[in-house]
Amino acid sequence: MEIDVKNKNIQELKDLCVSLRDKIIKTVSKNGGHLSSNVGAVELIVAMHYVFDINNDPFIFDVSHQSYAHKLLTQRWDSFDTLRQINGLSGYTKPSESDADYFVAGHSSTSISLAVGAAKAIKLKGQSDTRVPVALIGDGSMSAGMVYEALNELGFRKYPVVIILNDNKMSISKPIGAISSFLSHAMAGNFYQKMKRTTEQILEYLPESATYMAKKFEEGFKLITPGILFEELGIDYIGPVDGHNLESLIKAFEAAKGLKKPVIIHAQTLKGKGYEKAEGYYENWHGVGPFDIESGKSLKKSVNKSATVMYSEALLDLAKKHENVVGVTAAMPSGTGMDKLIEAYPERFWDVAIAEQHAVTSMCAMAKEGFKPFITIYSTFLQRAYDQVIHDACIMNLNVVFAMDRAGIVGEDGETHQGAFDISYLSAIPNMTLMAPRDEASMHKAIEYAYIHKGPLAIRYPRGVFLESFGEMDEIFEYGKAQILSQKEDATILLLGYGNGVGRAMQTAKNLEKDGINSCIVDLRFAKPLDEKLLVELAKQYKKWYVFSDSVKQGGVASLLGLLKERNALHVEIYSFEYEDKFIQHGNTKLVEKSMGLLPEQISQKIKITT
Repeated sequence: MEIDVKNKNIQELKDLCVSLRDKIIKTVSKNGGHLSSNVGAVELIVAMHYVFDINNDPFIFDVSHQSYAHKLLTQRWDSFDTLRQINGLSGYTKPSESDADYFVAGHSSTSISLAVGAAKAIKLKGQSDTRVPVALIGDGSMSAGMVYEALNELGFRKYPVVIILNDNKMSISKPIGAISSFLSHAMAGNFYQKMKRTTEQILEYLPESATYMAKKFEEGFKLITPGILFEELGIDYIGPVDGHNLESLIKAFEAAKGLKKPVIIHAQTLKGKGYEKAEGYYENWHGVGPFDIESGKSLKKSVNKSATVMYSEALLDLAKKHENVVGVTAAMPSGTGMDKLIEAYPERFWDVAIAEQHAVTSMCAMAKEGFKPFITIYSTFLQRAYDQVIHDACIMNLNVVFAMDRAGIVGEDGETHQGAFDISYLSAIPNMTLMAPRDEASMHKAIEYAYIHKGPLAIRYPRGVFLESFGEMDEIFEYGKAQILSQKEDATILLLGYGNGVGRAMQTAKNLEKDGINSCIVDLRFAKPLDEKLLVELAKQYKKWYVFSDSVKQGGVASLLGLLKERNALHVEIYSFEYEDKFIQHGNTKLVEKSMGLLPEQISQKIKITT
């Protein structure tokens, strides 16, 4: 279904917005996804498609979790019911899915840098008169330093770029009653822009003595405008504009398009617009699972405690015992369970917004001062602070803990969010220790150990629940020590699990037992260092090792075991059930694992072939 936005009148565009919201709400209620940000951005996206040319102008969405209306307007209406399903539409922009999607996005604060790069290419191609990059970015993404790196160059180079700031949480500068209302309308019109250009031209020709007062007047005028930050960076500012008023948006977008220079349009929107239960700043309506539209209640009831909740409870217990325990998260307080710590100890635990680099380095300074920081960030987002992990934590060999939530397959969010790489990118760093709990009891023991550990330590755990619960445990964590969980006298093979992989190893062992194949099951506990003494002993008895870890093979647990095998000249065969060298698609986690051949029953069949 193709929707021709450009030939519609204002009323038809408003009716279209209603239809888009209805389609988004109904689909997300069945499939889950990002709700409040998408219904809040409908008018912005309709106005973008009306004023700019999707077939010519690069449309760049920051994070792109708010791009559902864009997908619906670009020939994906009929397939939209497959949103976030395996082999269906992605919840983010994806060029392989549609030419209308300019770039892959899933992490924040990349849009303005992409727009600057696109503008440079457009200029070199001689297309500046016919093409203009358009970036849609939320106010939350403005907390990341990369945005200001891009704005700094853009303001200096003066490339024609239109940036739409979707302010759905708070104003960049708080509106000042009637004055703000007047400025908003004035700045969005041609009069203000013409007056500004004329004033700038006059100031160029006046003698220095005559321009002093004029310049002071201009500076004073800027101080009462919400866009002073952007103006000082050399970027024109239009707004604030009502982000749900199509007439105002179209007028502002057309004015920005005609300027032929960098301009930011500050549009204020309401998250959840059009679905009353989600309207306002409610974090629980940002990303949702399937829900009942009438009641707003979730359709998924989980009776099992998630690994995130286990971590949060364990860290809270630790913080109660030790006053030097501090922590940080980067814009994900409820997603990481850190909201409970921030609530209990607001002066010891912080959310620093989308600023992973700052989060890591600031905590390193706290470690230097004798505190014990727990840096709690999704596995995929810690990638953004890799240099800080090396430069500020590991070279200094500081006592910091990296708690990586969402390690492994995360399901419907797909390629940009899968926590597949942390073992590979952290194991290469000197001074870094890697460990992982297998269930709730071991989570508490792991956090207790983390407090006494000297040097940088990374703990990984999955999204949702652990695969298995092994009950209460008395054995504490010791540096670099593994734990044998099961060792039958007639066992012929060795199953080595790490983190949630221990549960997969246990499930696989149960399947193998049905066919008369008994296993020795080991929880590695540490991926770096490995328990070399124990593994060398086990190599004398078991010549086939099978490795279970929710991570990629390259640089993963089996790879680290391969180095140990080489060092000790062990005569064993190592088989890895980690991820292959490709990005993992989105979809229900179990279905994705099935497509990769990683369900316990599939693994059992593969092991039977090798034994």
